[in-house]
Amino acid sequence: MKERIYISVPVTGTDDYLERFSEKECELEKCGYSVINPAAVGSMLPEDTAYEEYMGMSLTMLGMCGSIYMLKGWEKSCGANREYGYALAKDMSVIFE
Repeated sequence: MKERIYISVPVTGTDDYLERFSEKECELEKCGYSVINPAAVGSMLPEDTAYEEYMGMSLTMLGMCGSIYMLKGWEKSCGANREYGYALAKDMSVIFE
């Protein structure tokens, strides 16, 4: 079974986040990972989805993984920092871009 990995990158205030997620997803799949791309899931949600609803779903998806991949700029994102803290609390592997 492939190791499952979650991609974390700033979304709010970032224009190219969908492209950044997609590029990293392809790269990680080529390395043999089973990838969870929260941006792909988020793009299918209704426009009125609240931030806390999105974060709840994100943390649930992260909980399905053994690793998290932190893209550059994550430090400036409240959501990415929450995901990082969750990963540390769950003793997941953390990979930095």
